[in-house]
Amino acid sequence: MRIDVLGVVRALRDDGCPIDLGGPRHREVLARLVAAEGRTVTTDTLVDDLWSDPPARAVGALRTFVAALRRALEPERPPRDPPRVLVTEGPGYALRLARDEVDAHRFQDVLARARRGPEAVADLGAVLAAWRGPAYADVPDAAWARRERARLEELRLEGVELHARILLDSGQGADLVAALDAHVAEHPWREPAWELLARALYRAGRQADALAALRRARAMLVGDLGLDPGAGLRRLETDILNGTVPAAGSSLMWAGAGVRLGPRTTVDLARTLALAGGDALVHSRRDRLAALRAAERTGDLLLTARIIGAYDVPALWSRADDAEQSRAVVAAAERTLTGLGPDGPADLRARLLSTVAVESRSADLSGSELKRARQAALRAEALARKLADPALLAFALNGLFLQSFTRPGLGAERDRIGAEILDLATRHGLPDFAVLGRLARLQSASALGDLDAAASHARAADRLAATTEAPLVPVLTQWFRARATAARSAEPGGPAAATAAAHYRAAEDALQAAGMPGLHHGLFPLALLGLRLLHDRPAPTDPRLDWGPYRPWARPLVLLGRQRDEEARTALAALPDPPHDHMQEAMWCLTIRAAVRLGERAVAARARAALSDARTEHAGAASGMLTLGPVARYLAEAKACAA
Repeated sequence: MRIDVLGVVRALRDDGCPIDLGGPRHREVLARLVAAEGRTVTTDTLVDDLWSDPPARAVGALRTFVAALRRALEPERPPRDPPRVLVTEGPGYALRLARDEVDAHRFQDVLARARRGPEAVADLGAVLAAWRGPAYADVPDAAWARRERARLEELRLEGVELHARILLDSGQGADLVAALDAHVAEHPWREPAWELLARALYRAGRQADALAALRRARAMLVGDLGLDPGAGLRRLETDILNGTVPAAGSSLMWAGAGVRLGPRTTVDLARTLALAGGDALVHSRRDRLAALRAAERTGDLLLTARIIGAYDVPALWSRADDAEQSRAVVAAAERTLTGLGPDGPADLRARLLSTVAVESRSADLSGSELKRARQAALRAEALARKLADPALLAFALNGLFLQSFTRPGLGAERDRIGAEILDLATRHGLPDFAVLGRLARLQSASALGDLDAAASHARAADRLAATTEAPLVPVLTQWFRARATAARSAEPGGPAAATAAAHYRAAEDALQAAGMPGLHHGLFPLALLGLRLLHDRPAPTDPRLDWGPYRPWARPLVLLGRQRDEEARTALAALPDPPHDHMQEAMWCLTIRAAVRLGERAVAARARAALSDARTEHAGAASGMLTLGPVARYLAEAKACAA
């Protein structure tokens, strides 16, 4: 007996006669057990996979399907003998067949042998020819079936290309032109296929056609997908022009070395632009999203995963510049993760999870979304540590850093993460992440009130920026120096408050052109408010000030500055909890100050409870860009208000 799933699901006896498996649900149960490759599938899992909304008697129905399948697969088994093919095992069922008796398993085993050496080329050709259509073609579009279809289709495409590569490397394959031309027409985003077509044309003595194929590949990749040709295609074009294409038997490109996609995509360019800041940063995010969407349209999960994960631009801020775009990226990453499934390549899953963690930093995320993002960060970190990939771990830690704003008072945890990023980047030559590590440590030292340590990190970040061409860094360190000037202005013998305000103004002018609207919006008025609070002065009341996202928390104090106490009381009562970002401690402190001024004890007590773990930190200083002074000062005010 054998079972085939590379096409519609069917079972055949040794003589080739088909076995009547029953209805669609019977075939679906059998298919799900085939996909498990001999592992037990629990009853609960089978019920969930068969029904999106399981009926009350789903388990009973499942048992009926299993019993019918057993009769079909082992018709001569005596009633009292235990089944040998579809067996009960623990809490579920498993299929017990030799791998050679299931076409999908046989195909995968032959492909694995062909990867190790060309001796299996004939067997590879045979198992490829045995495909009768999409895997599990008649199984409903359940999540498990989608994953298996996508996984097996990717393996089939790899097999087609590996088969052609082995034949070309062995001196054969000039007759592959027609098949490869049809292959690239159906899968135009696969660079290895274009490379193979061009080599086959060249082998057939058609040098001009080989170059034309490479030009078609370039036009399609750039025009339709936003991808630049990879090194392999560029090198082959040069070799064809120079007549130096390796002879048969001498190529080192077989056995899967060229199977992986390695294009220098627009995402790589977008990554470079993002680090440049300004308009380039804005354009880079737009181009990154366009490349992502183009990749999704191809239906190639691995390509999509690589393009999403390639944009590992170090991110320092817990508030996204473009929340809508970030949500689109997160949704695409989560779709791709689902498609890859738990058995997908670990490095790609880690990059996708890190992307979810990095991009899930909008101020308006729900509680469940925040929890999911934090879990993604932890899973990415665990995978990256297991893979021992320093660059991947640095990216995963970046996501963990951005998810460390779940509550006030986590400055010390962020400093630990920043220190590890810096250590990884220093030891393994990752200059962009070295900048991130320095800035993260600057922020945490600023939050903890250690201005000397923060200044040291600022100087080191500036030195790195000079060698890595990161013009955003001096903008950020200029803000830190303004923040330090503001803190010293409240000390005896320190600079005047007007001097600190002038430093903030100069920093604001530099930030306007930095391409970081999510950071820039409302920052300067908040910095001025913090400076006034340090000097026990009322909030600025200039109506031209744009408070941006900080308006709800600043408004009660602005109204108090205008002596509109009842309006201030109404605004205070309507305040939501602050978002989980760099400014959450500052927003709670603004809440305390307004509540104390208005005698609202309950509000002051609630804010005091939320801030209790941040008593050793400085409000707003987790940004590294401004300060409202020590949190302890505001906690003392709230405590006195409650007395």
